[in-house]
Amino acid sequence: MLLLRSLLFNLFLYTGIVSVFFIALPTLFLPPKFTLLFGKFLGHYVVFIVKIFLNTQVEFKGTDNIPKTEKYFIASAHQSMFETFALQSVFDYPVFILKKELLKIPLFGLYLKKIKSIEIVRDTTTKDNLHFFDKVASVIKNENRPLLIFPQGTRVKIEERVPFKKGVGRIYEALNVSCVPIALNSGKVWPKKGIIKYPGKITVSLLEPIKPGLNRDEFIKILEKKIYDEIENIS
Repeated sequence: MLLLRSLLFNLFLYTGIVSVFFIALPTLFLPPKFTLLFGKFLGHYVVFIVKIFLNTQVEFKGTDNIPKTEKYFIASAHQSMFETFALQSVFDYPVFILKKELLKIPLFGLYLKKIKSIEIVRDTTTKDNLHFFDKVASVIKNENRPLLIFPQGTRVKIEERVPFKKGVGRIYEALNVSCVPIALNSGKVWPKKGIIKYPGKITVSLLEPIKPGLNRDEFIKILEKKIYDEIENIS
């Protein structure tokens, strides 16, 4: 039964993504807001098929912690593909930071560029990376959209407690806005590897914002503790 549910879920997941990509093609010639609408639709779609095919509850806690009248950025735990889609259903058109290689994927890369995703070359020093934080600050200053980052750097197992990347501290300093931490347990249902998905409950917990003004090391320490402590509570 698990295998059948997982296969059906994967079928509807990838068929849905490909279908949206082709339906949204005209938006590549329109203002970015039209492309972003399809991203939000995919977010709701993924939450829907997780509930239907994986017999899983999805709960978003703490949505009242989203700032209403000020700029902010989001720092989320990362355990599966789920949150890369689902967080778009909660937040208004987040700006993603992503690996530069993703921009080279046919069609997908065009959409990422269209919605002004910010690329970075991991674990190396390049001319582009030297101006990365200036670019982040410039994009967020000129966009009425929150930045979304995954400070663990990649998907991790639900029990892993990897140190957060130092870049999140530099982003916090560069933006000088509040940070909304997000803890989640999506890896219990949708592991980072393998085709099998499991029934259960996914909880996405939006925590109280961390205000600007801390030094970067103090910020990272607080952010890491808040997220990992909450993961313990919801897992």
